[in-house]
Amino acid sequence: MLKIENLSKVYPNGFQALYDVSFEVPDGQFLVIIGLSGSGKSTLLRCINRLIEPSEGRVIWNGIDITRANDEELRLIRRKIGMVFQQFNLVKRSNVITNVLSGRLGYVNPAWSFFNYFSPADRAKALEKLQRVGIKEKAFNRADALSGGQQQRVGIARALMQEPELMLADEPVASLDPATSHSVMDYLQALNKEDGITVLCSLHFLSLARTYADRIIALKDGRMEFDGDPHEIDEKRFKDIYGEDAKEVHIS
Repeated sequence: MLKIENLSKVYPNGFQALYDVSFEVPDGQFLVIIGLSGSGKSTLLRCINRLIEPSEGRVIWNGIDITRANDEELRLIRRKIGMVFQQFNLVKRSNVITNVLSGRLGYVNPAWSFFNYFSPADRAKALEKLQRVGIKEKAFNRADALSGGQQQRVGIARALMQEPELMLADEPVASLDPATSHSVMDYLQALNKEDGITVLCSLHFLSLARTYADRIIALKDGRMEFDGDPHEIDEKRFKDIYGEDAKEVHIS
């Protein structure tokens, strides 16, 4: 169980990105957080694993208060929280398998990771994860030689190397075309349904959210405006929330 309790975030420049956000996510749920640019989606996800420090509130996962964890405790917590980024966050000049193996850095001796040493078992696991996302044949290609959709699949394989129980996907299809977007979302859905990994995914697009989510939360200007089942979200409800800007979150 993931619990977000009264979470707020104020940046040093005074901009408040989140206002007193609270909700719970049961294990195994596929939750989509939707909203316009600047609504607080990325801030919320990054507060969960403390890539961004919350200003107020608590994040509790499996009974552990992440917001109060020290550096060593946080390192252990992050082992089980995968992250998929909008811009892939790959080392472009490195080959694909090296990028995937970086998902094991929380498990190996830091001195070994400095010299890029990983065990044969880890290398076999990396190839297995690449096979799972359908690009094992690209293992020794440079990451920047891949298409955007293929790079995002590398990002998913890297996150899988952590053997995560929770996956945070921060607008994972924002830079992809519609067909590729569905392909990437299909992989995330498979991890959720087949492996039981809890997924929190931020999206701009209502159509994708309704297709893949078990539940949708809508953020506007850092505040929760909706929390419910996908079938409860229709065009009228979105126009009520976002007004004329609703077209930005509703595409087919």
